[in-house]
Amino acid sequence: MSLLSQVTVSAVGLFSKALLNVGFCSSVTVKGLDNLLKALEDDERNNGRGIVTMSNHISTLDDPVVWGVLPARFYRDSRRTRWTLGASDIMFTNPVFSTFFRYGQVVETFRGKGIFQPAIDTAIEKLNRGEWIHLFGEGKVNQDSGDFGNPNAGRLLRFKWGIGRIMMEAQKPPVIIPMWLTGFDKLMPEGRSAPFKFFPRPGAALSITFGKPVPSQDIQNALSTLVREGRMPEAPTPPSTSGGLADLQRPQEEERSGSVAEHGWLGASVSQALHDDAEPDKAHEVARVRSAVTAVIQREVEALGREVMTLR
Repeated sequence: MSLLSQVTVSAVGLFSKALLNVGFCSSVTVKGLDNLLKALEDDERNNGRGIVTMSNHISTLDDPVVWGVLPARFYRDSRRTRWTLGASDIMFTNPVFSTFFRYGQVVETFRGKGIFQPAIDTAIEKLNRGEWIHLFGEGKVNQDSGDFGNPNAGRLLRFKWGIGRIMMEAQKPPVIIPMWLTGFDKLMPEGRSAPFKFFPRPGAALSITFGKPVPSQDIQNALSTLVREGRMPEAPTPPSTSGGLADLQRPQEEERSGSVAEHGWLGASVSQALHDDAEPDKAHEVARVRSAVTAVIQREVEALGREVMTLR
C-alpha cells in the first residue's frame, strides 16, 4: 500500500467513522461484523483465498460510509481494506477524481464494455492473491430494495454477469459474505436538486448486516442442481456491437473463460454444465453457466435482505 493510498483510505475511513458516530445519524445498528473481521484476519488469505462482500446498493454513500464500522487500525493496511469497482463515467471524470479514487482502491470500470474488460480481470487477479473485493451486484443505485415501505423491499435488480465471471474464474473458493443495508437511502436520497443532492441528510436510522459466509459447497450444489434439473437460465444476449472484430472476439473470450473456470474452484460443476447439456455451442453454454452462478449469488444476498426485513 503506497503512502498516498494509505493516507487516502485512512482519511476517508476516519471521516466515515465520524459520520456514523458523532450523532449525525439517529441510530446505527451493526450486526454480524465478526463474520467479516474473522475472514479478514484468516491465515487462508495468505494461500490465495480471497474475500468477496456483496450488498444491495441504496445510495451513493453506501461505500465508503459503511466501512466506518471497521476498526480504525484496518485503514492502514490494504489487505484489510476493500477494493471495489467504480464506474468511469461517475468516478473518473477528471484528473482529480481519478487520482482520488485510484488511491482509494477503486478499479475503473467502463459501462457497456462487457465482462471481459480489464476491470474484471483485475478483480479476479486480486481475488486470486487473497485480496478483499466488495461488489454491488446490481451495478447501480436501487433505493427500492432497502425501503421498508416499498413493495420491492428486499428484491434486487438482476445482478451483472461479471459477478459470475469473477466467481467462476477464482482459483480457490472465496469467502463470500452477503451484506444488507437499510437507511442509507434516507441519508442520501436520490432525486434531490442541487445543491442539496451533494450533501447527506441528518437523522437517518442506518442498519448494516453482515451475513454468515456462504459455504462454497452450497454454491456448488445449487449449480449442480440447476444442471441436473435442467433449469439453467438462458444465456444473456450479447450487447450490440458495430460488428467486425468485436463480434469475432466474443465467442473466443467466452470459451477461454469457460476453460479457465473448469480449472477453478467450481471446476466440477462447470464441467458438468458444459458437457452434459445437448447445446453444441460451447460459448453459449459458458454464458448460461455464468448466468446461473450469478443468480445463485444474488439469491444469497436477497435471502439476507428478506431476513433483515422480517426481523425489523
